Amino acid sequence: MTYASPAWGDERSNIGMEEDMKQIKYRIILLIVGFLIVFSLTSCNKEGKKASEDEIVPVENIDNNSDIESGEQDKPVKEEENEPELEPEAPLLSIRDIPSSELIKELKIGWNLGNTLDATGGGALLNSEMSWGNPATKEEMFIVVKDAGFNIIRIPVSWGNHLGSEPDYIIHGVWLDRVSEVVDYAIDNDLYVILNMHHEEWHFPSYDNHEQAETILIKVWTQIAERFKDYDEHLIFEGMNEPRMKGTPLEWNGGNAEARDVINQLNLSFVETIRSSGGNNPYRHLMIPTYAASSDPKTWKDFIVPEDDKIIVSIHSYTPYHFALNKTGTANWSQENANDTRDIDYLMNNLYDSFVSKGQPVILGEFGAMDKDNLESRVEWAKYYILKATEKGIPCIWWDNGAFVGSGELFGLLDRRNGEWKHPEIVDALMSGLE
Repeated sequence: MTYASPAWGDERSNIGMEEDMKQIKYRIILLIVGFLIVFSLTSCNKEGKKASEDEIVPVENIDNNSDIESGEQDKPVKEEENEPELEPEAPLLSIRDIPSSELIKELKIGWNLGNTLDATGGGALLNSEMSWGNPATKEEMFIVVKDAGFNIIRIPVSWGNHLGSEPDYIIHGVWLDRVSEVVDYAIDNDLYVILNMHHEEWHFPSYDNHEQAETILIKVWTQIAERFKDYDEHLIFEGMNEPRMKGTPLEWNGGNAEARDVINQLNLSFVETIRSSGGNNPYRHLMIPTYAASSDPKTWKDFIVPEDDKIIVSIHSYTPYHFALNKTGTANWSQENANDTRDIDYLMNNLYDSFVSKGQPVILGEFGAMDKDNLESRVEWAKYYILKATEKGIPCIWWDNGAFVGSGELFGLLDRRNGEWKHPEIVDALMSGLE
């Protein structure tokens, strides 16, 4: 049997009631604390949402006198003081950024499309290309030239008869299109191209004519540069062809200080025009001539090459003169005769000492020996000429005017109508001089 004392039971009951009261108070406190926490978080979220909404004001709520209408919303967000500035991205180039002294190593030997786009006769606009007796240029011609071993095509172009009136001198669109088409014949066959100004009558080098000549030069080259701005290093621009005091006693005798000074200024204007144009032109390789592109060192003494690592000096040399160019001169030349080789040796040594040895590349943009019914001498001369030029790192470009008969200057090598070499022995001699 179990026995419970009444007094002990009452005491336990009181204690239980006290414990119950404590539990109730504890739960109440927990509820209050929880409520306060929830209220606090809710208020923060409301404030945060309000701040975000305040940053973006709906257009319909903008007051006409607000700072937003007055342009305050356009103020740039202040950057962190320690945030580094981003460097501007370099332009993507489709032309190699190399100096001409490097490019020149890739140029072997060249061929001139002479008396063609530089011809100035003809009535209709495009007929001028055929006005001096050569056929219209076709891509197949350049393929024959390339297959023979040439890797440079010089394309002389006369622009003066294909310009609109002053002050804009706009190149006739059909002419510029035709020039582009011929350039592409060569470019598409992985040939280097030299595009120039030829047979121009407006750039007489005198102080009186300088302003007008400079204006035309800048206007025309600006248009050419724009048309060809996306071409890579395979396209080279040549500013002028043999600028000289035409029709004066000084024409082929080195000119004078005034003429040489004006040519320096025109050369500089040409370089600056191309460099300030778009596309790849700031990196394009440019050729500039001495007075008359003369090979006479006396015309070089005051010749100025602008500070630019993508410039090539343009020289022409039909050497020795009495064999190569003078119709009434000699038809004989022999490597065994020191008097015959002397002029070529002198030319190449002077070009090397004056330019090449100083890091300034040179191209002999025109050379050749006319036909005097002396094939054997021309073959021997051609090999020696190229051999000596190659030793000095100077590429040469044969002047082919397409002439084979008559009393004129017979420099033709390629029969353009039939796509055959009239004098393959000379072509072989030129190539052997490269070895």
